[in-house]
Amino acid sequence: MQNLDIRRAKRILIYQSVLTLVLAGAAVLYDSAAGVSALLGGVITTAGNALFAVVMFGRYRAQDAGKLVFKFYGAELLKLGFVVAMFAVTFVWVAPLNVWALFGAFFMVQVLPPLLAHSRAD
Repeated sequence: MQNLDIRRAKRILIYQSVLTLVLAGAAVLYDSAAGVSALLGGVITTAGNALFAVVMFGRYRAQDAGKLVFKFYGAELLKLGFVVAMFAVTFVWVAPLNVWALFGAFFMVQVLPPLLAHSRAD
């Protein structure tokens, strides 16, 4: 079961990476700030999800099944903290910044790949 979950997580991360590049490539046609902003939005969500996957699918013992829920919530809180920190760094260090492209890419990369990955049969 865990191998199936790991494969799904890897597939979602690959879809997110590809979608990030596609969105950044499309946004750069509008202007370079939009392209960089879309790239950063996609990278932030993909890196956050990768961090979550590493924590969740790291060391696990069947004897600690009761701790799995706490591990899940801990990983989610870590991911959310990471994402907030990366947005803060982006707002402080990146100029000019296209906020619509940043959040639009973040949202699309967060939502679309998991929908696509789970709609396919394994």
